[in-house]
Amino acid sequence: MPCWIDTHCHLDASEFGADRDAVRAAARAAGVAHLVIPAVEQASWHEVIELAHRHGDSYALGIHPLYTPQAKEEDIEALRVLLRQRCEDPHLVAVGEIGLDFFVPGLDRQRQIWFYEQQIRLAREFELPVILHVRKSSDRLLKTLRALKVSGGIAHAFNGSAQQAQIFIDLGFKLGFGGAMTYDRAHKLRELAASLPLQALVMETDAPDIPPHWLYTTAEQRASGLSQGRNSPAELPRIANEVADLRGMEAAQLAAATSANARQALRGLPAWKDENA
Repeated sequence: MPCWIDTHCHLDASEFGADRDAVRAAARAAGVAHLVIPAVEQASWHEVIELAHRHGDSYALGIHPLYTPQAKEEDIEALRVLLRQRCEDPHLVAVGEIGLDFFVPGLDRQRQIWFYEQQIRLAREFELPVILHVRKSSDRLLKTLRALKVSGGIAHAFNGSAQQAQIFIDLGFKLGFGGAMTYDRAHKLRELAASLPLQALVMETDAPDIPPHWLYTTAEQRASGLSQGRNSPAELPRIANEVADLRGMEAAQLAAATSANARQALRGLPAWKDENA
């Protein structure tokens, strides 16, 4: 069985509150050998640390752009203190999830930019890569990355253009692909998954968010009583199989390549002897 790294899974989310350990066990049984659990706000920092240690996984610490309205400026200093305390922890692999979201209405862009740039500076200070949230914001986000270069990382849930993809790659980033590319209508994203250099790809679920097409229900279906399927890290092999099919390669080859890519992007991710090439 191929061994996978889910480079973006919110195992701390409330959707997993009733069966969190069972969710992790199911993912392991499906071949997901390792998770990266990014934090989204100060309140989640210690929980993602505990979860990563409990299950032998990895974590990232940061403030998500959607959480900047309730974040406080002093949270940046609290993050600096915690990163200093944890800098020798092999489970800490990045600053994240950080970035910019220009899709959700009503968010203060300048406030997002301030928190984003402060966290980029922390990543530079501690020589850590970053896990980036990029939603309708690639150009502005890249402007900061060009000015304040960091030790690479992952552009999570990438959905930009081929030109933007190449800029991220040139800056030392890997691009995260997950459930969004499983939809037939996602023509551009599926083309990118098929055509981008293999060494640029990493796999992710963003669980419990971004469900693959087989878990998705329409608003009309939900109104009729059909519940939305919960995305989980155990879905990663099936998502990845679609990428492998698009690229005309074996799943085991994709698992080996994307796991190696993830280790290049994030510090300290483990390797395993039974990984198939």
